[in-house]
Amino acid sequence: MKKHIFLLGFSMILLSCVIKDPKPEECVIQNETIIHIKEGTSFDIVFSDNQGDHYYINRGLERGLILDSLNAKVLNKTVTLHLPKLLG
Repeated sequence: MKKHIFLLGFSMILLSCVIKDPKPEECVIQNETIIHIKEGTSFDIVFSDNQGDHYYINRGLERGLILDSLNAKVLNKTVTLHLPKLLG
């Protein structure tokens, strides 16, 4: 019985961390200079900034984004990122 309660509680915690359609007021805004763009796993697009941090667009290639176009538009430029708050 304790195992079932633990699994239920753990499942609830995991479900509460799912990001569903964040609104602008639920985001942290950061300005970063993008120095590298590449294709990640599962058709993701991965951006790297000059401080070594990595950001990605989940399934960006499936959504119609093109790496060459992104390279021309944002590579070595400062961009504004709207990052969803995970907890809080």
